Formats: sequence, C-alpha cells, structure tokens
Amino acid sequence: MTARVLIVEDEVLIALDMEAMIEDLGHEPVGIAPDSEEALKLADREEPHVALVDLHLRDGLTGPQIGRLLSQRGITVVFVTANPRLLGSGIPGTVGVVPKPTDDKAIGAAIAYAMSVRQGEPAPPPPALVPFEHRA
Repeated sequence: MTARVLIVEDEVLIALDMEAMIEDLGHEPVGIAPDSEEALKLADREEPHVALVDLHLRDGLTGPQIGRLLSQRGITVVFVTANPRLLGSGIPGTVGVVPKPTDDKAIGAAIAYAMSVRQGEPAPPPPALVPFEHRA
C-alpha cells in the first residue's frame, strides 16, 4: 500500500532528501513542515497516514508534542532524530524512533512498519527503528 507521508523537519536539505527518498520508495510525500503550526495545518489538510517527525524544529524542541498531537489525529508517527535519547521510553501513541543519520533503506522499512502498525498487522520492527513500548 502506498503511504501518504508528512515530513516534519526544519532543515531544508534533510527534508528535501527525505521527500526524494519517499518518492523513490513509491510513497506519496504530502508536505514538509518546519514547525508545529505548519505540521498541524498540513496534517489537517492532507490527511497523511504516516508522519516522520524530527525533535528540534524551527520553533524549538516541539517534535515530541507534535508527535503526540499527530497521533491523536490518527496519524502513525515515527520520530527521525539525531537525539533519540531525548524521547526516553517513548511518547504515548507513537511507534518508535529512527536515529539520524539515516538512509532510504531505513526510511522505507520504518514507513512499512508504521503502515503495518496502522493496519493492525503484527510485524517485527526493522533493525534501524527502536520501537516504543506504549503505542496507541
């Protein structure tokens, strides 16, 4: 199944690279949000299946809060960050974290895993993803 993916990342080059990866993997990137306000606007307008969320955004360390809010809207959230330890044991309602730097294989596997979780299909987490214990 093709996933509709929202990218929540404030570093333009990283966001554009992720967008290209997602397209190359056969999924549909629905937008890039550099901050919490834009992330929520895009989520409401584009109705993504999955959101890839960094922690430090243009408006500060708002990624954990955005991840929680997006998951409450029914979006399956995977964090992609160079600082996974800041998430502790995880954010309720979110799936897990992929440490940066990352590549297309890890992103593709994380999206596939997120879609399996979304559809209620049991699947082992991919090697590059650290799953959270308490999901929605």
